[in-house]
Amino acid sequence: MKLIKFLICCSLVLIFPANAVYAQTNILNTEKVENIGKKTENQIKIDRLDTPLPYGYTSNDDVLWSKVVWEVIDLNQKINHPYYYPTELNSVGTDRLSLFNTLQAAVNSEKIDIYTDAYFKEKKPVSELEITMRKVCTNKELQTIEAKEITQFMIKGMWYFDKRQGELKYRLLGIAPLYGFDAGAKCLNSVARDDWEKENPNAPIDDYPRPKLKQLNTLYWIFYPESRQTLHDSKVFNPENSVSPITFDHLLNARRFSSIIVREENVYQNRSIDEYTKNSIFQLLEAEKIKESIRNKEIDMWNY
Repeated sequence: MKLIKFLICCSLVLIFPANAVYAQTNILNTEKVENIGKKTENQIKIDRLDTPLPYGYTSNDDVLWSKVVWEVIDLNQKINHPYYYPTELNSVGTDRLSLFNTLQAAVNSEKIDIYTDAYFKEKKPVSELEITMRKVCTNKELQTIEAKEITQFMIKGMWYFDKRQGELKYRLLGIAPLYGFDAGAKCLNSVARDDWEKENPNAPIDDYPRPKLKQLNTLYWIFYPESRQTLHDSKVFNPENSVSPITFDHLLNARRFSSIIVREENVYQNRSIDEYTKNSIFQLLEAEKIKESIRNKEIDMWNY
């Protein structure tokens, strides 16, 4: 039993090294505030060698069966909160970012490419993205899409049965943030709000009839394997031990989130569930049906 505990401790040290104390680096050793968060040269060298665990090679001949599905991750659910918080860039330090801010920082610095669709056929210019995300209104007010407004993500992944290893596996292929209002729509709302305040000077601002949220659209698509290093460098707060943070890449690859299937690969041009099922309850039932069929595929492979 002692040997097992020792091996577990050693494995945790290897997975979460001491230099992973990203937000509190040097806080125990420095006498000046400006040195907090600054890493030594050795720590910087170790960070350069810190890469995500590479995927093993999978031959096409080893894939006995596969199905591509699209899922929506709702960040309003408690289990998905690690992807949503912190919504403010400087609320808990610059080393902790939300999933959207992490991706957006890499997009703005052109470390990763963005695409217009989930099939990664056409790249989307960053300048075009700026038009969607930022706009100066007629009342001179600047409207932007903020991280707190990105409450859903869509992911595209493939379930496949590896006959060489005899198990069902999942590979994440793409990820896309979803938004309800672009900057232009928020500008229209801002101007309408100003007009309403002029017409109702004594009414509380909370009485202003806010516009209903429209159908969510994809802001851009990212080819997930290209973003793995970026997501690996960004750490997620670990409530059990703040010294041992978890990476976004680890969370996503381990499927540590709650999601709903909204589309599957099919003969009808990969149509989404809401295209042939309008009732929301039936949509959930159809999503569970698809999920159950995938889950049973591995069991059926071992039936003789």
